[in-house]
Amino acid sequence: MGKDSVKIYSQSILDKLKSVKDKRPRSVINHILRKGFITSQELKDLYGYNHPPRAIRDVRERGIPIITSRVRGADGRMIAAYKFGNLEDMGNSITKAAGRTVLSKNLKKALIEKYGAQCFIYLEKMDEKKLQVDHRVPYEIGGAQNEDDVEKFMLLSPSANRAKSWACEHCKNWEEKNAEFCLSCFWAQPEKYEHIAGVRERCVSIMFTGKEIEDFDKLVEKAGNETAQTFIKKIIHDHLK
Repeated sequence: MGKDSVKIYSQSILDKLKSVKDKRPRSVINHILRKGFITSQELKDLYGYNHPPRAIRDVRERGIPIITSRVRGADGRMIAAYKFGNLEDMGNSITKAAGRTVLSKNLKKALIEKYGAQCFIYLEKMDEKKLQVDHRVPYEIGGAQNEDDVEKFMLLSPSANRAKSWACEHCKNWEEKNAEFCLSCFWAQPEKYEHIAGVRERCVSIMFTGKEIEDFDKLVEKAGNETAQTFIKKIIHDHLK
């Protein structure tokens, strides 16, 4: 890729691109307009975005098609590079972001009324103000969902949301975009799942809070040179014998 990758767009397309005002997607859009593409390294070095896929996701959630490729970085390693896809595919308006950034307060209220103020992944009760509403199947794969069907959504703590984003963006299905595959994944259906981001695994998330932290400290002390996870697995295995 180089300067010859810079394209001239119609005014209507430019107007749609410029209608995005949020800083992170705005920075990505402006850079691609100037240079033709942006790399994961540039996202980190120039803009301080240490999780480049999240910044690219912000752009895609605005309805702007982005194509991912691989280029060789300054150190010789292959890194991700992003450029616009077919901008004619954009809808009539991209001023309103899709995905969780515009999911309504009524949807969050309905989820809390049905399931309580707790994270679906960590199953911990928490301040409802901290909970975030997310699509069970990522927007990039399943598209927008009808908010009247609360089963299509889940409540996540900020840390669970970050973990889910990372797992989904590094899953083979991120490019294949099979919604049914997502529905059998832990990150979409932690209540009942067959795999975790495409890997045959099972997960039990345990959070230690308040006075429970003392139990965790004792657990770590007893584990010695082992990790707490390994020690817990041994305890469970011995108990189930």
